[in-house]
Amino acid sequence: MRVSIEQDKCIGAGQCALAAPEVFDQRDEDGVVVLLTPSAPAGTQDGVRHAVAVCPAAAIHIDVED
Repeated sequence: MRVSIEQDKCIGAGQCALAAPEVFDQRDEDGVVVLLTPSAPAGTQDGVRHAVAVCPAAAIHIDVED
C-alpha cells in the first residue's frame, strides 16, 4: 500500500497520527501532517485506511499495490 499526502490541504486535525502513528506524524510548529514512510508497513494498513476515512481535509491518499 502506497501512501501520499497533500500537505497544503492538511488542517492539522491529527486524526491520522492517532490512527497510524507508524506512518503519520505532525509538524511541531503547525500540526501539519508529515508522512514518515510512503509505503505502509505490514500491520498498519487498517490504521492507514482509517486515517483516510477520518481526515477532515481529504489530504491522504492510498494506492493499493497488487
